Amino acid sequence: MERVTDPITEHGEGPCWSPSWGGLRWVDMTRGDVLGLTPSGDVSRRHVDDVAAVVRPRAGGGAIVGVERGVALFDDQGEEQRRVEIWSDPGIRMNEGGCAPDGTFYCGSMAYDKTPGTAALYRLTPELEVTTVLPRVTISNGIDWSPDGRFAYYNDTDTGCVAVFDWDSDRGLTDRRVLARIRDGGLPDGLVVDAEGGIWTAIVNAGQVHRYTPDGELDEVISLPVQKVTACTFGDADLGTLYMTTSREGLEPDEEPWSGSLFKVRPGVDGRPVREFAG
Repeated sequence: MERVTDPITEHGEGPCWSPSWGGLRWVDMTRGDVLGLTPSGDVSRRHVDDVAAVVRPRAGGGAIVGVERGVALFDDQGEEQRRVEIWSDPGIRMNEGGCAPDGTFYCGSMAYDKTPGTAALYRLTPELEVTTVLPRVTISNGIDWSPDGRFAYYNDTDTGCVAVFDWDSDRGLTDRRVLARIRDGGLPDGLVVDAEGGIWTAIVNAGQVHRYTPDGELDEVISLPVQKVTACTFGDADLGTLYMTTSREGLEPDEEPWSGSLFKVRPGVDGRPVREFAG
């Protein structure tokens, strides 16, 4: 385990590695900033909105960012090109998302007060058409796809389990079922799928990242020196390094001094190339 940065985020989330960016980007969600890690280890920071929930690359260059009430599209110079508001309710904010194999963007919300069932998971096409694909969600969190694109894995944090769907570009998400229940009351947050089909999910109240097999068996646990680990992604040239974001949200200033840092570890499993938003 290596600590990559100082505790520079209030609520680190949504990491993604892309060669088009030259490395890793992630968000400081509640400060509304997108961060980037340079090869020299320096960190860049750009403010985009009151909330910056998730960042993913666009196929034509630039990025799509989940902002407080929708998404914003940026070009490869970092200039905002367009913003799509998905809802107007000030009590709801964007939370997490990811790109499907067909280049659509799935993103989900949560209520600021975490009222059960008030959030949803949405699908954004390259033409920027929005569809609600999963209503009555509480805290929509990590989503990623199997290497062959047949299955999607998804966390609604309050359920305490990782869900799996069948997926194809025509029907989208179908046949939801439980892949794995998190032990000891663990709450799943962000997730990523590796090249072998293993599902890595951050356990936000336990300071751990779990790897589950496609059959739902827990076969690896990574423990961090902080409690609130929020999300993870594979990076570096060989996609063999697991980067993990953490949060200081709700902590006292002198509590868990390394919370809010970025961590990394070499678990011996490669990641998949990142999927991009086609719009």
